[in-house]
Amino acid sequence: MSPHQRITVGDTVTTIANVRLSGPRRGGRSDLDPVDVTVQDGRISAITPAGSTRAATDLVLDGSGGYLLPGLWDHHVHFTQWARTARRIDLSSASSAVDAAALVARRVREDADDTGRIEGALFRDGLWPDAPSLELLDAIAPEREIVLVSADLHCCWLNSAALIAMGFAGHPTGLLREDDSFSVLKQLDSVSDEVSDRWVATAAERAAARGVVGVVDLEMRWNAADWLRRVGHGSRSLRVAFGIYTEHLERAIDAGLVSGATLAGTDGLVEVGPFKVITDGSLNTRTACCDDPYPAESGIGGRGMLNVQPERLTALLTLATANGLHCAVHAIGDRANALALDAIEATGAQGTIEHAQLLRPSDLERFAWTGTAASVQPEHAMDDRDVAEVHWIGRTDRAFVLRSLLDAGAALRLGSDAPVAPLDPWISIAAAVTRARDGREAWHAEQRITVEEALAASTRGDDDVVAVGRVADLIVIPHDPFSCDPALLRTMPVLATILDGRVTALAEDAPAD
Repeated sequence: MSPHQRITVGDTVTTIANVRLSGPRRGGRSDLDPVDVTVQDGRISAITPAGSTRAATDLVLDGSGGYLLPGLWDHHVHFTQWARTARRIDLSSASSAVDAAALVARRVREDADDTGRIEGALFRDGLWPDAPSLELLDAIAPEREIVLVSADLHCCWLNSAALIAMGFAGHPTGLLREDDSFSVLKQLDSVSDEVSDRWVATAAERAAARGVVGVVDLEMRWNAADWLRRVGHGSRSLRVAFGIYTEHLERAIDAGLVSGATLAGTDGLVEVGPFKVITDGSLNTRTACCDDPYPAESGIGGRGMLNVQPERLTALLTLATANGLHCAVHAIGDRANALALDAIEATGAQGTIEHAQLLRPSDLERFAWTGTAASVQPEHAMDDRDVAEVHWIGRTDRAFVLRSLLDAGAALRLGSDAPVAPLDPWISIAAAVTRARDGREAWHAEQRITVEEALAASTRGDDDVVAVGRVADLIVIPHDPFSCDPALLRTMPVLATILDGRVTALAEDAPAD
């Protein structure tokens, strides 16, 4: 930013000076004149030519000729899990069960003085040549609990000590899937609120530094209390719409919680989000419910599994809808998505299908007919392209079909599913626009979407623009996303993030064009 910058994080600005309003090019125009954006009471009150109306008393954020865009949202995160993952052993590089166990053993040797539970995260066993086993983990530190959480959160690998401690004594392999895995994740949330909130606050600041102004937090907790407490203790880096799970549905109804309503005592930062229900598993765990069976060599067999039967799903959506809650239905396999759409049609539920990874062609238009948004995570396509080619062989032309959904009239919402992928909307945008990563050829390039479409799906709503009267949730970036090399999108620098007119992140030395 400019050496004359007067703003620090936490200040409320009255002018965002010397910025350009980015947008898709029309009529061959290749640049935009800089403007000053006046902010009053958290809203944009004027947009004028740069330097024309600035007063000496203004608290000025100098945009250094950068580009001003609406602030970004991540429409699917598990925020507490994301905050915790940074403190777990990173197993993302493991190419086998033996390799993963070796990474854990190395950390145990390095931290020999630590005697507590050992936690790891981010392993993906869908293409491993060997199977996770009790023997591998028990050989490392049999007296200590070892819990390894998969990247997709749908399975956990435990040693004998952890199985006993978490109520699964006698399990033959230590690899727990679906509901058993979710039970373990909930038990891992045993740290104090003070410690957890400190981790969450740090993660929220990191998100703000990447241009995030809001998240839909689908953590499997009673999030109303969590976020009310966090904001009350000064965590004000993000807006949050929190999800509600089946075990808390009656509690939410009794409390009168309605989707879109803000929680008193949070200065409008925290609102009631959707009712979340997980109907099937995941691709890497080979539990996503599909029309066709998984290959015999997948190690699982069958067509995946349903966590919620159709009759139960219909009853839950009916109850939630009747009480003013939107619905977020997790569905990954093509059969699970069809059943989710059936229930939505039958109940008139409004909201999203979360993930929508594998779809029947005949179901594409049903998203538009029902007004159901597809809440998708484009980086998952980059992470899962190889495992999809094995376990969804012959069907990847209808996997992660962002272009097809838009062409069918569906609305998209982009997210990360952090910690499954990093909480960084620029990574999601880049994956959606390029369908490529790590120098590899684009995977099913026909499913790419435009920068304009990806940005629209990464804000609060499709009509989110920088305009007079709009809430001042904004970001300043140094490169125009509509004309820069698409390779820059994944690591786009963020010069400043503004929430309700208040600066939540600032990169003073970030370069401008």
